[in-house]
Amino acid sequence: MSENYKFCQHKKCEFFPCHSGVKESEFNCLFCYCPLYMLKEECGGDYVMTNGIKDCSNCTKPHEPGGYEYIMSKMKLVIERGSNF
Repeated sequence: MSENYKFCQHKKCEFFPCHSGVKESEFNCLFCYCPLYMLKEECGGDYVMTNGIKDCSNCTKPHEPGGYEYIMSKMKLVIERGSNF
């Protein structure tokens, strides 16, 4: 069974790769805008808070191998939080 839906790259993007620390051949652009942003400290990523704004510049979780599975493991929590707005 193919699992191509878990990975995509956009090498023509002017920001590619937008984070360092992941081999270019493994860099996944699928979650360019991380759906875990809203989870704040519960996202589990490498971020810093700057003047109350979450800065994810140093986070590679969505872009590295296993990122799809990691993001999907947190989606139930995202959905729960989203239904509380």
